[in-house]
Amino acid sequence: MTSGAIAPKMFSLAWPLVLGNLLQTVYNLADMFWVGRVSSDAVAAVSLMFPLTWLFVSTAMGVTASTIALVSQYVGADDDRQADRVVGQTILIALAVSAGLATIGWTFRRQILTLIGAEGAVFTQSLAYIEVIFFALPLTFLFFAFRASLLGAGDTKTAMWLVVISAGLNVVIDPIFILGWGPVPAMGTRGAAWATFLSRALAAAAGVGLLLQGGFGVRLRVRDLVPNPALLKKLVSVGYPATIDGWARSFAAVTMAAFVTPFGTAAIAAYGIGLRLMSVSWSVAGAVGQAAATGVGQNLGAETPDRAARVVWVGTAGTMGLLFAAGGLCVLLPELMMGIFVDDPAVIAEGRTFLYVVAPFWALFGGTMVIQGGFRGAGQTKVAMGLSFLARWVFRIPVAIALAFSTIAIPGTAVAVEGLDIGVLGVWLAFSIGATLTFIVAVLWFRRGNWTDGVIDESEPAVEPVGTGDELEEMGVEAGTQPKEEDD
Repeated sequence: MTSGAIAPKMFSLAWPLVLGNLLQTVYNLADMFWVGRVSSDAVAAVSLMFPLTWLFVSTAMGVTASTIALVSQYVGADDDRQADRVVGQTILIALAVSAGLATIGWTFRRQILTLIGAEGAVFTQSLAYIEVIFFALPLTFLFFAFRASLLGAGDTKTAMWLVVISAGLNVVIDPIFILGWGPVPAMGTRGAAWATFLSRALAAAAGVGLLLQGGFGVRLRVRDLVPNPALLKKLVSVGYPATIDGWARSFAAVTMAAFVTPFGTAAIAAYGIGLRLMSVSWSVAGAVGQAAATGVGQNLGAETPDRAARVVWVGTAGTMGLLFAAGGLCVLLPELMMGIFVDDPAVIAEGRTFLYVVAPFWALFGGTMVIQGGFRGAGQTKVAMGLSFLARWVFRIPVAIALAFSTIAIPGTAVAVEGLDIGVLGVWLAFSIGATLTFIVAVLWFRRGNWTDGVIDESEPAVEPVGTGDELEEMGVEAGTQPKEEDD
């Protein structure tokens, strides 16, 4: 990424990530397609659960974000043995965090659904779905640990092919479990969750098996599963901004879903389908953002900041052009896009309004995500996190409250102000307004250029040994396996 034409190199780096991310959305799209053949309540239930399940996925991505940084750092320093240790410690963190979330979620599952606003048949369908998803959490986290380990080692294709197989299985078994084909009884939303569980179990088992086998740049060794306080501290210190970022985005999505709930089942279902269509744009933009992060980091390391900036602008322009075309297609054919998932006229009508209002701004969503990737590549992870907070908690949620509802109570006071009370349309408009304002801020912030001052973030760990040779031997690690004798 430090020489030659930028666009072709961005493409070669990003396309496996784009395809892998798009295939991840197949899980959700397949669920929505088949539960749409059950009832509108089932669609609404899965729609309400999307922000919550995204909370778990974003947590897994945040927890494993530091893995990419540390594995790539040690591989680049020719310390492959230390990179393997990072993989082992990542598995420990992934299992610990996912087990904790699953336990808390299962214990308070009814309270969580009530807090979101699920009622009646939607509550019942949501409960059947989320109970199984909690059991799938450790599998989800293990797969992301595998994916991050290979990305850090420079392999973007193996995880992609594993997603192809897993997503393909999900598409095949979804209708069997949801509608009840052959000897399998119809399970509705619970069937969708079980199909997801089995697909993720395959991906997690295959991923761990490949890591144990080795040959992909890194290897999982059983003895590296012994807790290593120094490496665990590094993983946490590097990964926490990404985790907080993911939580902020996910809680904002849950909050927006709660805003939609009072407007009825049709609005909830349309919102869920609309978000899944939007997730395609997020998948593309997120992958290009990762490629931009790599390009920015390499060029700042080579002391070519002007080229680093061009990497971001090229990625932003290409992504925005693609997403503008995709959004335009949804505006031209809204009934067709919504009708893929549901045949309820009320849901399709509300979904048409959603797409008219939001789809033209997908390009701005994507452009901001690529610029955030550039900040992360420069080590400015806190700036990227700040943009996420700004987009959702400053520009989107307050606007949704002011536009959608009649009375707005100021927390902690007895004061209430009048809102515009335009209904669920106000929630849809909040997405577009927030995307526009955030993109403007992101462009202006990036153009300031002060992100080139610090290539390495303060929380990024230095390359240093975990312990002395004696300490490594106590952990069952042979000193002779170290690639650098001075590290022993």
